[in-house]
Amino acid sequence: MTVSLLLGNLFSVSANATPGEPVHCAVTSTRDPQRATPEQVGMNSARLHDAMVFAAERNRFNVQVFRNNCLIGEGLKNERTDNIAWNIWSSTKSIVSILAGIAWDRGNLELEAPIDRYLPAGLGSRAHRSITVENLLTETSGMQVGVLTEGITGVIPIDPNSAVQALGMPLIHPPGTVFTYSQRNVDLLSFVIELAIGEPLQQFAQRELFDPLGIPRSDYYWATDRSENTYGYAHLMIPPKNFAKLGLLVSNNGQWGAQRIVSSDYLHKARTPSPRNQCYGYLFWIGPGCADVPGFLPADTYSMSGLGMQNIFIIPSLDLTVMWTGIFGNVSSQGISGIVQNTQELSHEFFRKVFDAFDERPMPDPGPFIEPPARVDARVFVDWDILMSVFGIGPAAYPGCNVFACLNYPLAPPFEGIPPGCAVLVCLGPDPRTPGIR
Repeated sequence: MTVSLLLGNLFSVSANATPGEPVHCAVTSTRDPQRATPEQVGMNSARLHDAMVFAAERNRFNVQVFRNNCLIGEGLKNERTDNIAWNIWSSTKSIVSILAGIAWDRGNLELEAPIDRYLPAGLGSRAHRSITVENLLTETSGMQVGVLTEGITGVIPIDPNSAVQALGMPLIHPPGTVFTYSQRNVDLLSFVIELAIGEPLQQFAQRELFDPLGIPRSDYYWATDRSENTYGYAHLMIPPKNFAKLGLLVSNNGQWGAQRIVSSDYLHKARTPSPRNQCYGYLFWIGPGCADVPGFLPADTYSMSGLGMQNIFIIPSLDLTVMWTGIFGNVSSQGISGIVQNTQELSHEFFRKVFDAFDERPMPDPGPFIEPPARVDARVFVDWDILMSVFGIGPAAYPGCNVFACLNYPLAPPFEGIPPGCAVLVCLGPDPRTPGIR
């Protein structure tokens, strides 16, 4: 950013505050958000910079800190990573939740309705068809889970039809009774939303969500299976600048400037803990001590959370929104098990530094992170029945659906739909078909 543009942004936000009062910024659909200095929002530049240095040392490739909608802190590597489409992994689930809310607002999707209302006749068992949309949003469908084996065939990618595959997953609990963090659950939700709105999910998302925020279709890649169903559980590869906009939309209660994108009524539901898991709402993590959120943060904190710590942390009581991407970076004395389980270590130490930067510290300093014993159960991640079901084998297979054919759905060859330069984590390269801000 040029000096003149930076000064222009600072001038524009300064007009929104009287002398001695914190600056408030407006959200913008342009490439660059409005900026302010930390001092303009009641914080200290040097101490916030210390937090940015710490994050850079801990594999945080992009960090953006907003207060009062103003960008006040940027990671040391942002200049190189701002515009690179990056896989936000399970934070994709929260974007699917926003789309469900938009469909609900328009009267296309009923949250309490069984998915039987939307599925084609004859697809799925009676028990599966009794799952409600809200069960899918709260991860209480009751499906058997194996987090790695549910997702690995999307990474490869060989999934014939992720929604049909979801309907083949055994129900190990009655729908609505137990929280089970399922990947296929959200793939099925994406399919149900698409059926409810009567158009391709990504077309709906572009018009109703991304376009108003100033996110053009050329900026991102959202993976689909070989039947062109959009993955709901992960694989939205989007530049951090745009990921941050999605967080700001939610932190502004669904309002984007003069335009209402998703209702505050829906977002209130999305941020309300489920009766089956007090840490989870509608595909958002709710409250301190949940997922990657440190336990000492304010009670109104909620977040989007993806593998490797692709996060947006939102703290309404502090008008604070933090977005970061990277590859883990948390420190553990317990090896890989500790790194996978104790992801709060990194965010704990980072937010200690961020809170040190406030003119008046908003929460008492909890001291250094105390690591709990690792209790990772590999069975949660791996289920061979789920893996073999992709090949039409075993109790989790849907009859007539495998890597060679799936009911009457036409299957694209593996890898066919992936743009040049996109692989698992990131989209890179000069090919004009490769997503990225240019």
